[in-house]
Amino acid sequence: MKNGIHPAYKKSIVACVCGNTFVTRSTAGDLKLEICSSCHPFFTGKQKLVDSAGRVEKFMKKYNKKSASTV
Repeated sequence: MKNGIHPAYKKSIVACVCGNTFVTRSTAGDLKLEICSSCHPFFTGKQKLVDSAGRVEKFMKKYNKKSASTV
């Protein structure tokens, strides 16, 4: 690697609003996050899946149209 052309790669502390902090290395310095792997619903298993069943039928009923499968 050439000298003098690379940014400084220093220790940085990453802090989340949930209170989780960890140390890593970065060129950006200290980071503040809104959501991390400790509080994100996908990684914690608390993700709520939105059930979209019935939305198409509700639309067809509302506008009195036949569904594409019955035409």
